[in-house]
Amino acid sequence: MNRIVRLSLILLSFYWPVFAVRAENAGELPAASYFEDKQRGWFWYEVLPEPIKPVKAEPKIEPPKPDPQPDTAKLEASVVVPVPDQPEPLSSAWLKQNLEKYLNKAIDEPSQENVAAFYYLQRVMMDKAERFTNAARYVVMSDPQLDESVRRPISTFAVNEANHQASVAADQFLKAIAAKAGILFFFRSDCRYCHVQAPILAMLERSYGFKIYPVSLDGLPMPNGLFSQFKIDQGQAALLGVEQTPALFLMKPPKQIVPLSQGVLSLEEVTSRILLAAKEAGWLESAQYQTTQGLRSTPMLLPAAGSISPSTAQNPLSLIQALQTGAQIGSAP
Repeated sequence: MNRIVRLSLILLSFYWPVFAVRAENAGELPAASYFEDKQRGWFWYEVLPEPIKPVKAEPKIEPPKPDPQPDTAKLEASVVVPVPDQPEPLSSAWLKQNLEKYLNKAIDEPSQENVAAFYYLQRVMMDKAERFTNAARYVVMSDPQLDESVRRPISTFAVNEANHQASVAADQFLKAIAAKAGILFFFRSDCRYCHVQAPILAMLERSYGFKIYPVSLDGLPMPNGLFSQFKIDQGQAALLGVEQTPALFLMKPPKQIVPLSQGVLSLEEVTSRILLAAKEAGWLESAQYQTTQGLRSTPMLLPAAGSISPSTAQNPLSLIQALQTGAQIGSAP
């Protein structure tokens, strides 16, 4: 056994220089010999420690970069702002926008040029108005549907004749209305306006035959003795909304009651309101009411809703024809 150990030591001594050179070539320090590290003993197999793996550095997380701000100048340059259409110079729309500006400039800086510019523009506007007036007169006088003198004459002698015819027609229709309707008259004994209204109602009764139905709100007669055969109010005034006296209502038995006034009226105002109330109530035709006003019965330019299309309204000639056709079809006043 000792012989074997000695042989091993001899062989080790031969190979040790080779191991030392290889270690130096590899850049490593020579391992300690057994004699220098004999406390570890002699091992044929020794577990080497695991190599230490290098720790990888964690990637650095950078904060997100803010979105680049848009170039305002380029953005504004790319946006196309529509320019509103300007009216044609010296047109009515242009004059409406600019005439006052020229006036203000002439007032603030009254140079000869500024003042003259304003007056020239004013002259342009007046000439346009004169041209329109002449054209309008010709158009109106050549179209009976537009000529107001057809409905109501203008000359003095013709106006007198129209008024006479209107008075005759009004008397006729008032008597016809009086035959089927009366006047409901609310009064108070201490109401001075009622005292002056009563004689007018008496004239209405005598002239046209209206039956007057007096109702006293305070239960007392009027001091002038008119309409002494009255009724005492039993709540009718409140039902009809009477707030002031005298109060007049046109009453057609059995249930039709039309308000005329709550205040004093002259005879002409009373008869005029009676005729209008009768027309609105359907007791008088529209054409008949027109004659009481001294007007000829002519078609009215009141087309039905939706009868004229937008395209028709854009064309002047088509619009005129549509209005004329609608007037001929129906709408008498």
